[in-house]
Amino acid sequence: MSPEEEREQAFREKAATKLFSGRVDFLLSAPQLKFLPEPTVPEIAFCGRSNVGKSSLLNALTGRRAIARASVTPGRTQELNFFEVGDPTLFRLVDMPGYGFAKAPPKVVEKWKKLVRSYLRGRQVLHRNLVLVDSRHGLKDVDREMMTMLDEAAVGYRVVMTKADKIKKSELDATVAKVAEEAKKHVAAFPQIHVTSAEKGMGIAELRAAVVEDALGAGWAD
Repeated sequence: MSPEEEREQAFREKAATKLFSGRVDFLLSAPQLKFLPEPTVPEIAFCGRSNVGKSSLLNALTGRRAIARASVTPGRTQELNFFEVGDPTLFRLVDMPGYGFAKAPPKVVEKWKKLVRSYLRGRQVLHRNLVLVDSRHGLKDVDREMMTMLDEAAVGYRVVMTKADKIKKSELDATVAKVAEEAKKHVAAFPQIHVTSAEKGMGIAELRAAVVEDALGAGWAD
């Protein structure tokens, strides 16, 4: 990255941090499509396997301690949870149901899948999806299934590695390289892999800027 590009990136990160330091409020939970809020502003959705650190990442991105509930119990998020950003509202963050529930009843899993699939295919204001992947484990079959679902729904998505502070750098680099190579095979995946740690703040500012740009467009901070 050139010095000019570095300055531009720093500017975007600072502007995004300022935006998130303002109003960020929980709006509603939607267990079914009929409960979705009116599609009046752009939406950025977050998805990932149970216990991937989705709530912690949302809290880190928004600079809040508990805007999204972090739980040691996998599968706690069983609905689409909407959060509004900005005053007036500029865009929404959508916390999607976690997937890959080993202990959940099949009927419950199928219900969640149907909700997610319908939301992805029918939500015109959905600008981007973030697929969260645990850095310690890399891509699992359920992640691949989600990525294929996004490909088929023609929803562009970013792959975000979480908990990057939990493994050695050499192992992290190898996992990221492997994930990046596989992501190239998916038509809706961004080539860039975001590496983050909600606990240490690694990669949070960069991802925050990317989220705002995805929602509001490249020139939003000008």
